[in-house]
Amino acid sequence: MRVCVFTEPHRGATYDDQLRMARLAEDGGFEGFLRADHYQSMGPDGGEPGPTDAWVTLAGLARETSRIRLGTLVASATFRLPGPLAVIVAQVDQMSGGRVELGIGAGWYEREHTSLGIPFPRLGERFDRLEEQLAIVSGLWATPPGGRFTFEGDHYRLVDAPALPKPAQVPGPPIIVGGRGPKRTPELAARYADEFNMPFKSVGETAEAYERVIEASERTGRVETGRAPVTLSAGIVVAIGRDDAEARRRAAPLHVPSALPPEDPVIGSPAQLVERIGEFAAIGTTRVHLRLIDMTDLDHLELIAAEVLPHVEGTLPIR
Repeated sequence: MRVCVFTEPHRGATYDDQLRMARLAEDGGFEGFLRADHYQSMGPDGGEPGPTDAWVTLAGLARETSRIRLGTLVASATFRLPGPLAVIVAQVDQMSGGRVELGIGAGWYEREHTSLGIPFPRLGERFDRLEEQLAIVSGLWATPPGGRFTFEGDHYRLVDAPALPKPAQVPGPPIIVGGRGPKRTPELAARYADEFNMPFKSVGETAEAYERVIEASERTGRVETGRAPVTLSAGIVVAIGRDDAEARRRAAPLHVPSALPPEDPVIGSPAQLVERIGEFAAIGTTRVHLRLIDMTDLDHLELIAAEVLPHVEGTLPIR
């Protein structure tokens, strides 16, 4: 099992907060450090000291870490045009020496769009735009050196693009598509993604989502084309402690009202988290993203590194 740290800096975290956690995650043996792509807190507080841009942050982390993988879970397709996004991610991938992953979704939190003047189309159009973005980004990266890329869609049009710069990873950074959607999400994951992520739901709900992705992969003929099966990953909200009081303290923010949908957190001991990861492994999960709520609580991260990672690494082969 591959284990990553997932963070939500829009709750209130500076670049230095994120750097400290990323370096500690790297030293602690985690595979990846991924962050949300949001510009506003979802609770009643303002998310002081304010947001940090996901890709600006990851560019900095790319130069200040050496091993850990870096990425978004997930970038919002409403925030950036696909051509410039391909350039940004390729450049950060170069800066990291080939350690970047692009998680991308349709975008869903209307309030942050309204606050910052970002257009927020209806849901169907957001998914249409996401599909075109996936085709454009992956197409630009896959275009051979010296080649040109043209795309004609309903929302984006690229003409004779030089498809530069090239990312360090060939044909490009892994693409993560995730979410709870029962129709278009599995189809997009099967067609474009290297990894499908089910965020923060129960083992049963996650298994059902995996089946939809596997069925979509069969419908689209993914395996027949020679592409590897989609990596199946799960997000887990964690509040782990050495005793019940410590775990409850770390879980307190989960009880604050927010715009997030219901989740299935692990609140308790390191052994309980090991058990949950084992349950996910049993349904085909080969990678988990552990969401830590307080980015200043580095002891939480150290506890998981010391008491959880040794018991879950190597339980399944990497797909």
